[in-house]
Amino acid sequence: MKEKKSFCEVCRDDVSYTAKEQQMEGTLKGEKYSYIGKVAHCAECGAEVYSANVNDFNLKALYDCYREKNGIIALEKILAIPKKYAIGKRPLSILLGWGEQTFSRYCDGDMPTKQYSEILQQLYDDPIYYEKLLEENKSKLKTPASYEKSKRALAALRKIYVETVTKIDCATEYLSNQCEDITPLALQKALYYIQGFYYAFYDTYFFNEDCEAWVHGPVYREIYNRYKSCCFDPIKSVECFDVSVFSVAEKAVLDSVVKNICCYSGKVLERFTHSETPWIKTRGDLAVNTASNLIIHKDLIGKYFKAVKDKDNMLSPNDIKTYSQRMFEQM
Repeated sequence: MKEKKSFCEVCRDDVSYTAKEQQMEGTLKGEKYSYIGKVAHCAECGAEVYSANVNDFNLKALYDCYREKNGIIALEKILAIPKKYAIGKRPLSILLGWGEQTFSRYCDGDMPTKQYSEILQQLYDDPIYYEKLLEENKSKLKTPASYEKSKRALAALRKIYVETVTKIDCATEYLSNQCEDITPLALQKALYYIQGFYYAFYDTYFFNEDCEAWVHGPVYREIYNRYKSCCFDPIKSVECFDVSVFSVAEKAVLDSVVKNICCYSGKVLERFTHSETPWIKTRGDLAVNTASNLIIHKDLIGKYFKAVKDKDNMLSPNDIKTYSQRMFEQM
């Protein structure tokens, strides 16, 4: 590999250089951003030197910081989309109804608008969304081969999904299938109640994942990241769902939560969780609006909902209604 060199003003020669990380500040679109960049130094005398490679690194770091702070999809994710679905950049732009060069520009580093960023994020996250786009717009593609190649990639993704899908993923999709207007906030609370009541009735946990004690109640971080672009809007409904992935006991709890918990808004359910021991005890003395990633340990959830079951004399998951009605009346 060719050694990287730069011109040193002190040594008056092309020299090798070293690059060290350094906290930097940059201005982009009128706003200042702090990021970790690099500074190049001459290997001979230690003087700072200019390096095109280091400059490109710093520029990308600044743009990455801007993207993160403003909720814009990362460049790496944009570049991964055509590879994931085995589709060219121009055909992908056509499927999206954009100008033929639009997606290519984003791959070259152009910053998408917030609206286009959300579309790209959904493409990256959701093969079902892409498949629907492909089927609806396949007649616009210039060659049938592009469509067939992308369909094969989708089939491979589906196989991988089936082999790696988790119970929390299945529960999330089932909730979005059964509750057409469920918001990310309500979804998080429903998952938390599924976990708690399933343990109360069957002495085992529905999910392996831990939730965190955020300002607005219990949150499963990975699920939050998946749907955060929806903000306060309902998440996209899963049109078809194979319920055979659930046992009879699992489906009993799921259906009762759908019927007796998901009938309330996310804000109402947030208030429920704010009066419950697991969230209160985990946050301790934290102020109401203080951010936190503290784990609500599963044994704390399990113990609380076991006590709820005993207190309300619940005999089956159908009795979750007793608890939700009591919580609502106490508000």
